[in-house]
Amino acid sequence: MNTSTMKRIPYTILGAVFLAIMLFPVYWMVNASFQQNGNAVSSSFFPTNPSFAGYAQALTEQGGNLITSLIVSLGTVVLTLLISAPAAYALAKFKLRWVSVIVLSLLVAQMIPGIVIANALYTAYNDIGLLNTIPGLILADASSSIPFAVLILRAFMGSLPSSLVEAARVDGAGHVRAFVSIVLPVSRNSLITAALFSFLFTWSDFIFALTLTTSNAVRPVTLGIYGYLSGNIQSWSPIMATAVMSAIPAIILLVIAQRYIAAGALGGSIK
Repeated sequence: MNTSTMKRIPYTILGAVFLAIMLFPVYWMVNASFQQNGNAVSSSFFPTNPSFAGYAQALTEQGGNLITSLIVSLGTVVLTLLISAPAAYALAKFKLRWVSVIVLSLLVAQMIPGIVIANALYTAYNDIGLLNTIPGLILADASSSIPFAVLILRAFMGSLPSSLVEAARVDGAGHVRAFVSIVLPVSRNSLITAALFSFLFTWSDFIFALTLTTSNAVRPVTLGIYGYLSGNIQSWSPIMATAVMSAIPAIILLVIAQRYIAAGALGGSIK
Protein backbone atom coordinates (compact mmCIF):
# COMPACT_ATOMS: atom_id res chain seq x y z
CA MET A 1 0.00 0.00 0.00
CA ASN A 2 1.22 3.51 -0.78
CA THR A 3 1.63 6.28 1.77
CA SER A 4 -1.68 8.03 1.02
CA THR A 5 -3.59 4.79 1.59
CA MET A 6 -1.83 4.19 4.90
CA LYS A 7 -2.74 7.70 6.06
CA ARG A 8 -6.42 7.10 5.31
CA ILE A 9 -6.68 3.91 7.37
CA PRO A 10 -6.85 5.62 10.82
CA TYR A 11 -9.53 8.03 9.57
CA THR A 12 -11.49 5.15 8.11
CA ILE A 13 -11.36 3.23 11.39
CA LEU A 14 -12.34 6.34 13.36
CA GLY A 15 -15.25 6.98 10.99
CA ALA A 16 -16.42 3.38 11.33
CA VAL A 17 -16.35 3.66 15.14
CA PHE A 18 -18.39 6.90 15.11
CA LEU A 19 -20.85 5.36 12.65
CA ALA A 20 -21.28 2.30 14.84
CA ILE A 21 -21.93 4.49 17.88
CA MET A 22 -24.56 6.55 16.04
CA LEU A 23 -26.31 3.52 14.55
CA PHE A 24 -26.32 1.46 17.75
CA PRO A 25 -29.71 2.87 18.95
CA VAL A 26 -31.20 1.87 15.60
CA TYR A 27 -29.77 -1.62 15.94
CA TRP A 28 -31.09 -1.91 19.50
CA MET A 29 -34.53 -0.82 18.31
CA VAL A 30 -34.54 -3.59 15.69
CA ASN A 31 -33.10 -6.07 18.19
CA ALA A 32 -35.73 -5.31 20.83
CA SER A 33 -38.51 -5.68 18.27
CA PHE A 34 -37.58 -9.36 17.81
CA GLN A 35 -37.23 -10.23 21.51
CA GLN A 36 -39.70 -12.73 22.91
CA ASN A 37 -39.85 -11.36 26.44
CA GLY A 38 -40.41 -7.80 25.21
CA ASN A 39 -38.01 -6.33 27.76
CA ALA A 40 -35.74 -3.77 26.17
CA VAL A 41 -33.36 -3.58 29.15
CA SER A 42 -32.60 -7.25 29.76
CA SER A 43 -32.65 -8.24 26.08
CA SER A 44 -29.75 -10.20 24.69
CA PHE A 45 -27.34 -8.44 22.39
CA PHE A 46 -28.52 -10.57 19.48
CA PRO A 47 -31.97 -12.17 19.09
CA THR A 48 -31.01 -15.84 19.00
CA ASN A 49 -34.68 -16.87 18.96
CA PRO A 50 -36.38 -14.05 17.08
CA SER A 51 -40.10 -13.62 17.50
CA PHE A 52 -42.44 -11.78 15.13
CA ALA A 53 -45.16 -11.46 17.75
CA GLY A 54 -44.32 -7.79 18.26
CA TYR A 55 -44.73 -7.07 14.54
CA ALA A 56 -48.01 -8.98 14.41
CA GLN A 57 -49.36 -6.95 17.32
CA ALA A 58 -48.02 -3.71 15.84
CA LEU A 59 -49.67 -4.38 12.48
CA THR A 60 -52.96 -5.16 14.18
CA GLU A 61 -52.95 -2.11 16.41
CA GLN A 62 -50.96 0.41 14.34
CA GLY A 63 -51.53 -0.67 10.74
CA GLY A 64 -54.34 1.85 10.26
CA ASN A 65 -52.22 4.60 11.80
CA LEU A 66 -49.39 3.86 9.38
CA ILE A 67 -51.79 4.11 6.44
CA THR A 68 -53.14 7.39 7.82
CA SER A 69 -49.63 8.83 8.10
CA LEU A 70 -48.83 7.69 4.56
CA ILE A 71 -51.97 9.31 3.13
CA VAL A 72 -51.37 12.57 5.01
CA SER A 73 -47.68 12.67 4.02
CA LEU A 74 -48.32 12.02 0.32
CA GLY A 75 -51.20 14.51 0.28
CA THR A 76 -48.96 17.14 1.88
CA VAL A 77 -46.25 16.52 -0.71
CA VAL A 78 -48.71 16.96 -3.59
CA LEU A 79 -50.25 20.13 -2.14
CA THR A 80 -46.83 21.56 -1.29
CA LEU A 81 -45.47 21.10 -4.80
CA LEU A 82 -48.65 22.39 -6.46
CA ILE A 83 -48.38 25.66 -4.55
CA SER A 84 -44.65 26.11 -4.01
CA ALA A 85 -43.42 25.36 -7.55
CA PRO A 86 -45.34 28.14 -9.38
CA ALA A 87 -44.84 30.50 -6.44
CA ALA A 88 -41.08 29.93 -6.49
CA TYR A 89 -40.94 30.43 -10.26
CA ALA A 90 -42.85 33.69 -10.01
CA LEU A 91 -40.58 34.98 -7.25
CA ALA A 92 -37.46 33.94 -9.16
CA LYS A 93 -38.25 35.08 -12.71
CA PHE A 94 -41.02 37.67 -12.71
CA LYS A 95 -40.23 41.31 -12.03
CA LEU A 96 -42.49 41.65 -9.02
CA ARG A 97 -42.52 44.38 -6.43
CA TRP A 98 -41.80 43.56 -2.82
CA VAL A 99 -40.09 40.26 -3.68
CA SER A 100 -37.57 40.73 -0.89
CA VAL A 101 -40.39 41.37 1.58
CA ILE A 102 -42.15 38.17 0.50
CA VAL A 103 -38.95 36.14 0.85
CA LEU A 104 -38.33 37.66 4.28
CA SER A 105 -41.88 36.74 5.27
CA LEU A 106 -41.22 33.15 4.24
CA LEU A 107 -38.09 33.09 6.39
CA VAL A 108 -40.00 34.53 9.34
CA ALA A 109 -42.71 31.89 8.85
CA GLN A 110 -40.05 29.21 9.34
CA MET A 111 -39.19 30.67 12.74
CA ILE A 112 -42.72 30.50 14.17
CA PRO A 113 -43.02 27.57 16.62
CA GLY A 114 -45.29 24.80 15.41
CA ILE A 115 -47.36 24.84 18.60
CA VAL A 116 -48.32 28.48 17.92
CA ILE A 117 -49.58 27.60 14.44
CA ALA A 118 -51.31 24.49 15.76
CA ASN A 119 -53.24 26.42 18.41
CA ALA A 120 -54.36 29.01 15.86
CA LEU A 121 -55.44 26.29 13.44
CA TYR A 122 -57.36 24.49 16.17
CA THR A 123 -59.65 27.48 16.63
CA ALA A 124 -60.20 27.83 12.88
CA TYR A 125 -60.67 24.08 12.37
CA ASN A 126 -63.19 23.91 15.18
CA ASP A 127 -65.32 26.54 13.39
CA ILE A 128 -65.18 25.01 9.92
CA GLY A 129 -65.28 21.34 10.91
CA LEU A 130 -61.77 20.21 9.91
CA LEU A 131 -60.83 18.68 13.25
CA ASN A 132 -60.14 14.92 13.12
CA THR A 133 -59.94 14.93 9.32
CA ILE A 134 -57.20 13.95 6.90
CA PRO A 135 -57.62 17.13 4.77
CA GLY A 136 -57.19 19.17 7.94
CA LEU A 137 -53.87 17.50 8.75
CA ILE A 138 -52.71 17.89 5.14
CA LEU A 139 -53.44 21.63 5.19
CA ALA A 140 -51.73 22.03 8.55
CA ASP A 141 -48.57 20.18 7.53
CA ALA A 142 -48.49 21.98 4.19
CA SER A 143 -48.57 25.32 5.99
CA SER A 144 -45.16 24.46 7.42
CA SER A 145 -43.61 22.76 4.39
CA ILE A 146 -44.68 25.24 1.69
CA PRO A 147 -42.45 28.17 2.83
CA PHE A 148 -39.45 25.85 3.05
CA ALA A 149 -40.17 24.38 -0.38
CA VAL A 150 -40.59 27.83 -1.94
CA LEU A 151 -37.18 28.91 -0.64
CA ILE A 152 -35.50 25.77 -2.02
CA LEU A 153 -37.19 25.94 -5.41
CA ARG A 154 -36.68 29.69 -5.79
CA ALA A 155 -32.93 29.33 -5.18
CA PHE A 156 -32.70 26.77 -7.99
CA MET A 157 -35.09 28.40 -10.45
CA GLY A 158 -33.34 31.73 -10.02
CA SER A 159 -30.17 30.15 -11.44
CA LEU A 160 -31.90 28.85 -14.58
CA PRO A 161 -30.84 30.70 -17.76
CA SER A 162 -33.59 32.90 -19.13
CA SER A 163 -32.77 31.56 -22.60
CA LEU A 164 -34.49 28.28 -21.75
CA VAL A 165 -37.85 29.93 -21.22
CA GLU A 166 -37.31 32.51 -23.95
CA ALA A 167 -36.73 29.74 -26.51
CA ALA A 168 -40.07 28.19 -25.59
CA ARG A 169 -41.75 31.58 -25.73
CA VAL A 170 -40.37 32.19 -29.23
CA ASP A 171 -41.89 28.87 -30.32
CA GLY A 172 -45.31 30.11 -29.20
CA ALA A 173 -45.56 28.65 -25.71
CA GLY A 174 -47.27 30.70 -23.03
CA HIS A 175 -46.00 31.19 -19.51
CA VAL A 176 -47.89 28.16 -18.21
CA ARG A 177 -46.76 25.89 -21.05
CA ALA A 178 -43.15 27.02 -20.69
CA PHE A 179 -43.31 26.45 -16.95
CA VAL A 180 -44.77 22.96 -17.27
CA SER A 181 -42.73 21.78 -20.26
CA ILE A 182 -39.38 23.47 -19.60
CA VAL A 183 -38.95 24.67 -16.03
CA LEU A 184 -40.41 21.72 -14.16
CA PRO A 185 -38.41 19.00 -15.98
CA VAL A 186 -35.19 20.98 -15.53
CA SER A 187 -35.99 21.52 -11.83
CA ARG A 188 -36.51 17.80 -11.19
CA ASN A 189 -33.77 17.53 -8.57
CA SER A 190 -34.96 20.53 -6.59
CA LEU A 191 -38.56 19.27 -6.78
CA ILE A 192 -37.49 15.88 -5.43
CA THR A 193 -35.55 17.59 -2.64
CA ALA A 194 -38.55 19.72 -1.65
CA ALA A 195 -40.86 16.70 -1.85
CA LEU A 196 -38.53 14.58 0.28
CA PHE A 197 -38.26 17.14 3.06
CA SER A 198 -41.99 17.76 2.94
CA PHE A 199 -42.65 14.03 3.32
CA LEU A 200 -40.19 13.65 6.19
CA PHE A 201 -41.55 16.69 8.03
CA THR A 202 -45.10 15.38 7.75
CA TRP A 203 -44.22 11.76 8.50
CA SER A 204 -42.56 12.75 11.78
CA ASP A 205 -45.11 15.41 12.73
CA PHE A 206 -46.41 15.21 16.27
CA ILE A 207 -47.57 18.72 17.21
CA PHE A 208 -50.25 19.09 14.52
CA ALA A 209 -51.38 15.49 14.95
CA LEU A 210 -51.75 15.88 18.71
CA THR A 211 -53.47 19.28 18.56
CA LEU A 212 -55.81 18.81 15.61
CA THR A 213 -57.07 15.30 16.41
CA THR A 214 -59.25 14.77 19.44
CA SER A 215 -60.46 11.24 18.73
CA ASN A 216 -59.21 7.96 17.32
CA ALA A 217 -60.96 8.49 13.98
CA VAL A 218 -57.80 9.95 12.42
CA ARG A 219 -54.61 8.97 14.19
CA PRO A 220 -51.12 9.18 12.62
CA VAL A 221 -48.48 6.69 13.68
CA THR A 222 -46.67 9.27 15.82
CA LEU A 223 -49.74 9.44 18.04
CA GLY A 224 -49.94 5.65 17.98
CA ILE A 225 -46.43 5.38 19.43
CA TYR A 226 -47.25 8.13 21.92
CA GLY A 227 -50.29 6.14 23.01
CA TYR A 228 -48.08 3.12 23.58
CA LEU A 229 -45.61 5.08 25.69
CA SER A 230 -48.24 6.92 27.72
CA GLY A 231 -49.90 3.68 28.80
CA ASN A 232 -48.73 0.93 31.10
CA ILE A 233 -45.96 -0.68 29.07
CA GLN A 234 -45.97 -4.44 29.47
CA SER A 235 -43.89 -5.27 26.42
CA TRP A 236 -41.52 -3.18 24.34
CA SER A 237 -41.61 -5.48 21.31
CA PRO A 238 -44.71 -3.95 19.62
CA ILE A 239 -43.42 -0.43 20.37
CA MET A 240 -40.06 -1.13 18.78
CA ALA A 241 -41.73 -2.98 15.90
CA THR A 242 -43.94 0.06 15.23
CA ALA A 243 -40.85 2.29 15.31
CA VAL A 244 -39.07 0.03 12.84
CA MET A 245 -42.02 -0.04 10.44
CA SER A 246 -42.44 3.74 10.67
CA ALA A 247 -38.75 4.21 9.83
CA ILE A 248 -38.85 2.01 6.71
CA PRO A 249 -40.62 4.52 4.36
CA ALA A 250 -38.21 7.31 5.30
CA ILE A 251 -35.18 5.06 4.79
CA ILE A 252 -36.43 3.88 1.40
CA LEU A 253 -37.08 7.45 0.23
CA LEU A 254 -33.68 8.65 1.41
CA VAL A 255 -31.89 5.80 -0.36
CA ILE A 256 -33.79 6.34 -3.61
CA ALA A 257 -33.69 10.16 -3.63
CA GLN A 258 -30.14 10.80 -2.45
CA ARG A 259 -28.65 10.73 -5.95
CA TYR A 260 -31.26 13.21 -7.18
CA ILE A 261 -30.53 15.53 -4.29
CA ALA A 262 -26.77 15.43 -4.87
CA ALA A 263 -26.89 15.64 -8.66
CA GLY A 264 -27.38 18.74 -10.76
CA ALA A 265 -29.47 18.73 -13.91
CA LEU A 266 -28.68 22.21 -15.21
CA GLY A 267 -25.65 21.31 -17.31
CA GLY A 268 -27.38 18.44 -19.07
CA SER A 269 -30.50 20.49 -19.74
CA ILE A 270 -28.57 23.33 -21.38
CA LYS A 271 -26.63 20.88 -23.46
